[in-house]
Amino acid sequence: MLMIAWTTVATRAEAERLASGAVTAGLAACVQIEGPVRSIYQWEGKLESAEEYRLSFKCLPGQLPALEKQVLATHAYGTPQWIAVEAAAVGEKYLSWARANAHLPTL
Repeated sequence: MLMIAWTTVATRAEAERLASGAVTAGLAACVQIEGPVRSIYQWEGKLESAEEYRLSFKCLPGQLPALEKQVLATHAYGTPQWIAVEAAAVGEKYLSWARANAHLPTL
């Protein structure tokens, strides 16, 4: 099983910082950075529009709680997006690679 989690940030520099931190800490096998993307949303009663960068984290289920904790603790937004889903299908070679690069947190 593989998990995919997403967040968005305001700058490419922040995206690279969060991605590098997650991979270096062994909490994600891979992080892809996309953008800029345009986000349109309601905030404090007003319609907002912002240019952001989207990060897609690939991790094993056992890594997800620690990954979420690290990303949210170091995220610049007060209310960051954090969405995680289980991948419905994953190529066996890719999943084997992700498992080989996983560093599951010790309890």
